[in-house]
Amino acid sequence: MASGSSAKRLARLAQKGKGKKVRFQGGTLFPAVMAVILVLGFVLIAYARESAPSKNTPPTANDHWHVALGFYKCADPSQTTNDGKFLEKLVGNKEEPLDPNFIKYGIHSHDDGVIHWHPSALASGNRAKLGVFFDVYGLSVTKDKIVFPADQNDGVTYDVDVDKCKDAKGKTVNGVVKVVAWDRYDDPDQKKLFITDFDNIRIKEDGMAITIAYVAADADVPIPEAAANLPELGAKDSGGITSTTLADAPATTVVGVTTTTSG
Repeated sequence: MASGSSAKRLARLAQKGKGKKVRFQGGTLFPAVMAVILVLGFVLIAYARESAPSKNTPPTANDHWHVALGFYKCADPSQTTNDGKFLEKLVGNKEEPLDPNFIKYGIHSHDDGVIHWHPSALASGNRAKLGVFFDVYGLSVTKDKIVFPADQNDGVTYDVDVDKCKDAKGKTVNGVVKVVAWDRYDDPDQKKLFITDFDNIRIKEDGMAITIAYVAADADVPIPEAAANLPELGAKDSGGITSTTLADAPATTVVGVTTTTSG
């Protein structure tokens, strides 16, 4: 048992310590650093959950989807009409010769105006975005310009600060870049307009249709020409194998698209 004098000294020390804060060595720097580390950790965990592909979110690595794609350009101001036109379809299947980005993503086309989406993990689930296709073909599509690589459409660039269009009244105006996406190729009335962040447009349905346009701000953007024949074009891929959705789809006439068939 402590002596009386020892007990008194302990009591006096305890009395002096009342109300005093416990300090870490180095002052407040250490707890501040730890707080920042914890916050960054939570942010990284949330980002990883958002960006990681889900095995249950389509398209999966077992899917083979088809998306109609077109590039549309306004009429040149020197033309007598306001009618725009679709540009040439992208060429090259990226399999011959084998392109590193096709190996990486599993996304390409067949000179047919159709994106063939049989993705790797890097292009499946919530990573299935239009920017993946742009990477494979070396395209750049921003709110300011559309830039084709040298092997596509003669490497042309459409720049909002340079290239003019005609508006609905026939007036010469600056063009704009916009993208219209249809969830279903056979339902042209259900569409969504994008005016920026085009790389992050989600490929979320088999049978979508997408038009990338350089037009006057008030111009309507038509559905891609390939939309009218999407089931047929998809069926020609992989020896006639296509997705269940498109294989079971009825023949469709898409408003605003003219098609020709040989006997």
